[in-house]
Formats: sequence, structure tokens, C-alpha cells
Amino acid sequence: MFGNDADLLLSIHRSHASELQADAARDRLARSLPRRHPRSWLGRRQHTARATDARR
Repeated sequence: MFGNDADLLLSIHRSHASELQADAARDRLARSLPRRHPRSWLGRRQHTARATDARR
């Protein structure tokens, strides 16, 4: 498959470089998206209760 060691090393380098580029693109995308906080069924109820108390 590979004619010599230089071809093998170049192939490994290219595949590793493409993996690094894909990781960097994934990280950029993750930073650009807003974070979603998991909301429990109790958390929303407590939030509305506090809003009601503030109006009184």
C-alpha cells in the first residue's frame, strides 16, 4: 500500500491533522451555541413561586 516510510508518515500526519481540525470545528460550534440548562420539574415551580411572591 505504501511505497516507503515517508508515504506512511505523511498519511498518518494528514489523518491526524484532519482529526485535529474536526475537533477544533466541533469546539467552535459548541462555544457558539447557547448553553441549555437542564430544568427539573421542581425548578420551574420554584421560579414561578418566587415571581408570585415578588408581586405581593
